[in-house]
Amino acid sequence: MIKRIGSRSRKLLILTEFLPTLRDSFIARAGANALPNLTRNFAMAEKATQKKHKFTFGLWTVGNPGRDPFGEPTRAPLSPPKIADMLGDVGAYGVNFHDNDLIPIDATEQQAADIKRDFKKAIKDNGLVVPMATTNLFGDPVFKDGAFTSNNAKVRAYAIQKTMRAMDLGAEFGAKIYVFWGGREGVETDAAKNPVDAIKRFREAIDFLCDYSIEQGFGYKFAFEAKPNEPRGHIYFAVTGSYLALIPTLKHPEMCGVNPEVAHEHMAGLNFVHQVAAAIEMKKLFHIDLNDQEFGRYDQDFRFGSANLKHAFFLVKLLEDHKYAGPLHFDAHAYRQSDYEDVKEFARGSIRTYQLLSDKAAKWNADKEIQALLREINHEDNLLSKLTKSYSTGNAKKLLAADLDRKVLANYRLPYERLDQLTMEIIMGVR
Repeated sequence: MIKRIGSRSRKLLILTEFLPTLRDSFIARAGANALPNLTRNFAMAEKATQKKHKFTFGLWTVGNPGRDPFGEPTRAPLSPPKIADMLGDVGAYGVNFHDNDLIPIDATEQQAADIKRDFKKAIKDNGLVVPMATTNLFGDPVFKDGAFTSNNAKVRAYAIQKTMRAMDLGAEFGAKIYVFWGGREGVETDAAKNPVDAIKRFREAIDFLCDYSIEQGFGYKFAFEAKPNEPRGHIYFAVTGSYLALIPTLKHPEMCGVNPEVAHEHMAGLNFVHQVAAAIEMKKLFHIDLNDQEFGRYDQDFRFGSANLKHAFFLVKLLEDHKYAGPLHFDAHAYRQSDYEDVKEFARGSIRTYQLLSDKAAKWNADKEIQALLREINHEDNLLSKLTKSYSTGNAKKLLAADLDRKVLANYRLPYERLDQLTMEIIMGVR
């Protein structure tokens, strides 16, 4: 039956839809003794259908215990090996971590060695990789006024030292992307810190760490993650564009890019697709954090596509159309009410939503009426495009003499309502 479906992506989608039901049926019949092997075998089958995409989760995402600012944890904490087992079960490609997600900040050398040994075994057993690592520069009280931008030179030095050690840790697990989220790099009052000095301090830290990575031969690409506020009242480098402006001023701009996150731009009321498009156009999209977020709210970190499906569709379409091949990291967490099994459903749902939207994006691109509307909407003129592509005295004279009647131009038809309705029908599965 699957062979009758036309496209390969559609076959994979149907197989992915079918596997969870088949898995549950086999497990129910096989009994408890066969459960570990059956679960792993079906996870491998699911992963085979997903290998086109590099779906990843952080230790802090599926490992989130359900704590929020107003309530204590609702789930028992999971060890890193247990999280690796869960991600193996759902067919993920990889797992990412902050340094202290894996190694507690006060761990002894022996404790750290034991933790690393157990985690290496777990990721190997589950067929996972570690594409990205990062540093927790926001949780400990020492960073209460920032890390790289702190007013205290010793705190700034400690932040760089901690990051160097965390980079060592990430490299030990094979990570090639290193994310920087400046969660405490900001202020509540501008009386506290000079923002120009803060930018200079941040640049100095990144330049130092780039040189460290090069000297150690880590091969890291640095990816900067923006956020407008929370936990600070105002965070420096509030949006992805802020980092895109910073990167050309760095010592090694070629190894620096961005890690945009859906929720962080939606918090500021921005169109996330446009932020990602800017990064793609500049060839600076090194990593991406997928989740969902109601506009203008606190950092909700909902499951991808669960709040703004139309935005999610156009994001997936953008990534697929431009053949983004990097990790697709779900930086989100399950609802606070979820138990362990429901956290698994959160992870599976994140992957499944992306795959469904990828399939719908392919349908949109293949839809004859939609493509006809796009041809009608886009009016190309090769002669004029040649004139405006690059400036010359001759081109300027020709353009000034061109017959461009604004009244005629204003009457060009733009059937955007029809185009948008067809888009909605694709998304809702009725077309």
